[in-house]
Amino acid sequence: MTVSVPALPSPAPLFAAYDRLTDVYPALTVLDQDPRSGGGWVTAAELAAGGPPVDTFLTWDAAQIQRDYGQPGRPDVVASFGLHRYAWPAALLITVPWLFQRRVPRVPVERVSFHRTSGRMTVRITEFACLPGDPLAAAPGARVVPDEEALRAAVRSAAAEHLGPVLDGFRSRLRRGGRGLWGMATDEVVEGLWHIGQLTGAEQETLAAVRALLPGGTAPYVGGAGFRTLTGPAGEPLRTRDRASCCLFYTLRPAETCVTCPRTDDAERLRRMTAN
Repeated sequence: MTVSVPALPSPAPLFAAYDRLTDVYPALTVLDQDPRSGGGWVTAAELAAGGPPVDTFLTWDAAQIQRDYGQPGRPDVVASFGLHRYAWPAALLITVPWLFQRRVPRVPVERVSFHRTSGRMTVRITEFACLPGDPLAAAPGARVVPDEEALRAAVRSAAAEHLGPVLDGFRSRLRRGGRGLWGMATDEVVEGLWHIGQLTGAEQETLAAVRALLPGGTAPYVGGAGFRTLTGPAGEPLRTRDRASCCLFYTLRPAETCVTCPRTDDAERLRRMTAN
């Protein structure tokens, strides 16, 4: 089933950013199509509504945990994994055009769908923010903002508009309050951009952009980008960050935590980051 949503007359300039995303990260393809439901597709609006569509969505995560770790995951762990697997690529719908083109599409949940097993997302873009000198500044749907900080505010707003309802759809399954949920959203925004920066060979520039995007004190996001540098055994700088939330992987492997987890101390981070 599809739901027709009017799009920009010519979305190609915006979708060039998604094409570049797929070039560096082939696991995700973004399509200029109406939202779909069924046949492996779920709309973001269905996830935001909660209920049976979220339960169906999470059956994949429950089966993956049982298969890979030989034990069932707690319901909140399953929900945490499932939310991550949607929110990480969903955040890129907004942040990648900003990173590559300095354009910020508005993508409310009614305009997005996701096919998790094929790594495809559909999005219908009807409006976007851009800077005054942008060649698309006079295009239908363009909203011109005065400067880079205003554009960063548009990123934060667009991401919150999309992710907020999805967090609500998962809320009853996650056993986390508002701060915990928005900590998860903060991590998805930051770590998605960080990964794309690494893949494009522009990590330093991307980290500077992310620090400016999330410097701290930008509610509803929790904390800032959280990047910091450790010193390796040969004096080499090693980049890490402190996550604003925990993915709960330790509940499946108590002796293992993520290298950016708040539970992982710096000595252990250094050991893993310098292991041959």
